[in-house]
Amino acid sequence: MEKEETLQAIDAETLETARTEALPEAHLQMIVETFQALSDPTRARILYALIQRPMCVRDLALLVSVSSSGVSHQLRFLRDRRLVKSQRDGNTIYYHVDDHHVSALFKEADYHIDHVRRGLPDHPYP
Repeated sequence: MEKEETLQAIDAETLETARTEALPEAHLQMIVETFQALSDPTRARILYALIQRPMCVRDLALLVSVSSSGVSHQLRFLRDRRLVKSQRDGNTIYYHVDDHHVSALFKEADYHIDHVRRGLPDHPYP
């Protein structure tokens, strides 16, 4: 039987500060669920399209080459995580991003990828 290793902090003060500043578990779980929602290529395509303009299920299905029922399923998944909202216009339901933070997530990811692809150094964060 292996003996469990007892770890000692290298910088106890930094460790305690990090523990104090850690996110509450429920908050962290919501962040993980948001990134899981963004990790699917179909959902990412749908969200990117909805950042540009509101769209209905049929048009989204044609755009992302997925069945209408498949798009509806993905939209329900995104709606459950408060990433998209719907609004009825007559007989058509249009979907749009829940708030500007969804757009900001995409922009920041795009900036990050641009820096990685071009080998650019990090820049000061305001």
